[in-house]
Amino acid sequence: MTPKNELLFCALGGSGEIGMNVNLYGTRGKWVMVDCGITFADPAYPGIDVILPDLQFIEERQEDLVGIVLTHGHEDHIGALPYLAEDLGVPLYATAFTAGLIRGKLEEEGIENRVKLRIIDYGKRVDVGPFGFTFVPMSHSIPEASALLIDTPDGRVFHSGDWKLDAAPIIGNPATAEQLAAIGEEGVDVLVCDSTNVFNKDASGSESTVRRGLAETIAHAKGRVLVTTFASNAARLVTLGQVARETGRKLCVTGRSLDRILKVGRACGYFKDFPDTVDPETAMRLPKNKVLIVATGGQGEARAALSRVAEGSHTIKLDMGDTVVFSSKQIPGNEVAIGRIQNLLAAKGVEMVTERQAHVHVSGHPGRPELAKVYGWLKPDLLVPVHGEMRHLMEHARFGLSEGVRNSVVQTNGDVMRLLPGPAKKIGTAPIGRLVLDGDVILPSDGSTINERRKLALNGQISVAVAVARDGRLVGTPQVRLQGVPVEDERTAFIDDAVDAAAQAMKGGRRAKDRLREDVRLAVRRVATRWTGKKPIVDVLMIEA
Repeated sequence: MTPKNELLFCALGGSGEIGMNVNLYGTRGKWVMVDCGITFADPAYPGIDVILPDLQFIEERQEDLVGIVLTHGHEDHIGALPYLAEDLGVPLYATAFTAGLIRGKLEEEGIENRVKLRIIDYGKRVDVGPFGFTFVPMSHSIPEASALLIDTPDGRVFHSGDWKLDAAPIIGNPATAEQLAAIGEEGVDVLVCDSTNVFNKDASGSESTVRRGLAETIAHAKGRVLVTTFASNAARLVTLGQVARETGRKLCVTGRSLDRILKVGRACGYFKDFPDTVDPETAMRLPKNKVLIVATGGQGEARAALSRVAEGSHTIKLDMGDTVVFSSKQIPGNEVAIGRIQNLLAAKGVEMVTERQAHVHVSGHPGRPELAKVYGWLKPDLLVPVHGEMRHLMEHARFGLSEGVRNSVVQTNGDVMRLLPGPAKKIGTAPIGRLVLDGDVILPSDGSTINERRKLALNGQISVAVAVARDGRLVGTPQVRLQGVPVEDERTAFIDDAVDAAAQAMKGGRRAKDRLREDVRLAVRRVATRWTGKKPIVDVLMIEA
């Protein structure tokens, strides 16, 4: 798997899924990583919030890794860096805004002095080993989203990152059609491209159009208005600042991640005309129709501000006649969590507005018309879809061919692809997997800890303590405690039955401790199965008396 005189590509995350983007390019014996992101856990991972990519493949080749280049500052592109970058031991390359977000994360982990972070200007080429990188500004929902023009000895790659086309962006100056066409005229061999919205027949639309929809919605609201959006959507934050002024409302921004975006954005020259904000306590003292609150948590995140507002545990309080605007798209998989929050808000009499009722959101990813335009400007010989589930990748490959791209290849996480020279093909498989961040500990997602926790969540747990004489005889009465076993009002009777079963299992001839322990475990579990139909985890502690 050592790259020779060729260009290799391997995704360790983000191909076959949306999120946790990690891409490797290899040539002349060296590898470079593009992005290193996280994804967020679902109920299949009890007690887990963050999932990290397993980088075993590149860790085994660490001496050949020359750097990590970051396209933009979303969590699914930079979120794993605080936990994995130090061990990889290579410099990070990013634009100023993205670097500011990364630096804050490194500081939180106390490793800012142990990871090299280099700021790269747009249009300036930086050589990273045998690779030449030029950052190309693109529109997205966060400042300084970048495509990467990658020059290698075997050809040129345009790695799109997350992008859209926006003729009137709120923040930044993305590359124009003429600039992208000029890149195409210079020659692009491979386009590695975002597939998120490939099924959308319409273009995503301009961020500037959302301002009108939000202004109209908020102007008609009678009480307090809370708008929830992605924390990293800095353009939406600017829009809401403008809308607050237009509607005569004071702006309250609540949430650590929103505070971080404002801090880094101001340091980079953004948010210059952003209105002064008020804290939550002040916001609650203002007349209801004079406050606009921006909060995180539109995807149902349990610890985010909106969830705490809905539960009544936040300083911000909402009640009958107030309005919550969901200025974000519902990410697949989050329906249940979002529905829980919406039901809590509905019970308070809060009115809710989503993108289905008003034009309060546009996507940051390209629809089919935008994809077709970029194909035409760049004229790539080969299309490699990334950033999507398998259905997105396959459709993107088909769509590219239908729009005149000469070749396309579908890969998924772990496929080692030779892109150049010659026809693209798979030449090997890299190990892939997921790690979980459990408190301050990183664990395998399918390891014993998480599997044990799943079993506990499914079946409950019983502890049995037994005192044993040296000859193996029972001393006293076994003690039984249980958690999560569905016996409710019959708990005492169940415990009595389990105690009797444990005592019975101790009778008979002398046996080794391990044999006794297993007999007791099975006897108590049979009682639980008879009572509940479930097979809880049974732990037996044998104490020599």
